[in-house]
Amino acid sequence: MHTVKVQTTQNVEISYEVASVSDRILAAIVDGCIIIAYFITVSTVLYVLSEIGLDLGNSVGIIILFGLYIVALFYDLLCEVFMDGQSFGKKAMKIKVVKIDGTEPSIGSYFLRWILRIVDIILFTPAVAILAILINGKGQRIGDIAANTTVVKLTERVKLKDTIFEAVDASHTLTYSEVSRLTESDVEVIKEVLNTAGQVSPDLAEKLKERTKAVLEQKLGVKTEQSTQAFLETLIKDYNAYHGRLA
Repeated sequence: MHTVKVQTTQNVEISYEVASVSDRILAAIVDGCIIIAYFITVSTVLYVLSEIGLDLGNSVGIIILFGLYIVALFYDLLCEVFMDGQSFGKKAMKIKVVKIDGTEPSIGSYFLRWILRIVDIILFTPAVAILAILINGKGQRIGDIAANTTVVKLTERVKLKDTIFEAVDASHTLTYSEVSRLTESDVEVIKEVLNTAGQVSPDLAEKLKERTKAVLEQKLGVKTEQSTQAFLETLIKDYNAYHGRLA
C-alpha cells in the first residue's frame, strides 16, 4: 500500500494513502456510464425536438448540438474544477486529486492532467499507464507527474488484503532466493497488479502482468519458465517466507 506525504502551506506534513489502480478504474467506469447516459439522454431529447419540427440544421442548431456534446469531452475537467478534484466516479470511490506540494490544485493543474490523457491512454496503451502508476510510488500517471498531482483515498481504513503480508507455510522452500533484492514497494506493485486483474479486460490484465514480470526478471536477474501468474504469486510467497512473515 503506497502512501504519499503532502506538505501543506502551513508546513504540516500529512500522509495520504494513494488511491489504488482498482479504485481509479472503477471511478472511470462510473464516469463512463454517466457520459453514456448523458449522450443517450441528449440524443433522445434532440430526436424528439426534431420530430416536433425544431430545425437543428441551421447554424444556431449546429452550435447548440456542438455545445451539448462538447460537455461530455470536458466532463472530467469540469468535474475536477468545480467539485474540488473529484468527478462523480471519484466521489463514489472516495478518492480525489491533490497537489503533492500541498497547495490547492489550480485550473491549470486540472487542465494539464486532463489534456495529457491523450498521451497516457492513446499514445501509450492503458497497461503502460497503469504500470506507471504502480511503479511510480506516488500513484502518478504522466499527466499527474506533469501537473505535480496525484489521486489519494479519503478514507483511513486499511484491509489486510491491501498489505504485502500473506500467509506462508513454515515448510515453504524459496523458489527465488533473489527475492532479497525486492523492496516492500516492489511487492506492493505485484499485489496491486494481481488485484487489478479482475477489474480490467483479460487482454489488458495479461499485458500488465507480462510487463511486470519482465521488469522483475530483469531486476532479479532471473529467467523463468513459470506462467506470469504463477511467477508473481511465487515471488510474494518467497518474499514473505524470506522475511519470516509466516502464518
